[in-house]
Amino acid sequence: MNEIITEIKKYVSELKIPGVNQGLKMNLEEAYKTDKSYEEFLRDILIEAYDMRKENGKKNRIKNAKFPYKKYLDELRAEYLPEDCKRRLRELRTLNFIEEGRNIILAGNPGTGKTHLSIGLGIEACNMGYKAYFTTVASLINELKESRSEKKLYTFEKRFEKYDLIVADELGYISFDKEGSELLFTFLSLRAERKSTIITTNLSFDRWNEIFNDAVLTAALIDRLTHKSYVINMNGDSYRIKETREWLEETS
Repeated sequence: MNEIITEIKKYVSELKIPGVNQGLKMNLEEAYKTDKSYEEFLRDILIEAYDMRKENGKKNRIKNAKFPYKKYLDELRAEYLPEDCKRRLRELRTLNFIEEGRNIILAGNPGTGKTHLSIGLGIEACNMGYKAYFTTVASLINELKESRSEKKLYTFEKRFEKYDLIVADELGYISFDKEGSELLFTFLSLRAERKSTIITTNLSFDRWNEIFNDAVLTAALIDRLTHKSYVINMNGDSYRIKETREWLEETS
């Protein structure tokens, strides 16, 4: 019997079926004890393999998304969020915006939960089978510039087409030169109404020209990004300060 199990494991490894070898001996013993039919035994080990593949897929998608840290939607304190976000949260959690190729723009002062919410939605998307990617706007522009200088811009843009959701964090912290502004405009325009992008920013739209330094380009970008998009007002008291205040009250 041990020789047969070893042989089975060899074939399972060659076929690259996760979740079978680990519990094979235990499943066989259980099948003998409960007098399982061959069909039931085969079904049960395939269910285990399927479940493990799904779980590994989630983990790999989250890993490949390059989130700077893990933040989950269930960890959000809804009562701490700005009013507009509270009203929209349930709708956003459905992830229908990804299916519809709609953008989300989270605009408001620092500390109100913009990055937490965007990462939480990104991780939820990964868990539901979507491919996501996280980057800061500054890092994205640097990658775009490097790709252009190495004549690989088309390849870079095609690679990003596979992502159902891109989170572009921190628009507004650093201003761009003309090249950076044009590259970002082109990149985001290519995704418009096709694939979803979440943008977090601490600047209202009337101040975006401060970072793009081109009134015409700024107006065109805002027009494309906001068309059929969720524009959520994230102005409010600092989420982090509220959490800190509550922690201090609990420990005092």
